[in-house]
Amino acid sequence: MSSTTNSSRDARLDAVFGALSDATRRSILAQLAGGPKLVSQLAEPFSISLPAICKHLDVLERGGLLRRERDGRLSRCYLEARALETAGEFIDHYRAFWSETLDSLATYVEASTKARQTKRLSK
Repeated sequence: MSSTTNSSRDARLDAVFGALSDATRRSILAQLAGGPKLVSQLAEPFSISLPAICKHLDVLERGGLLRRERDGRLSRCYLEARALETAGEFIDHYRAFWSETLDSLATYVEASTKARQTKRLSK
């Protein structure tokens, strides 16, 4: 893979994970998982201004997690799951490594605990 492709993929992942790093934005995505919503509907549960909600929507849109369609003064938002799939693929790539590492750590801790117990019993 070329460095341009890698940097493009990295930039997309940075945008996705950056968008997911905020609880308000994750809550907005959870709302959109139930289907498209108007911006005003997305803003209802929050005690922040509509312009603040729009800034969150901008971040989600830049991350590829959200698509907005405007119809006159109304703006409807849709969840874009493909960006979540990209993040999931990244995480899955490292899941095997971490599972293996954690399994090795658990084996080590168990062996160390047994060795200490055996040492105490033999005293």
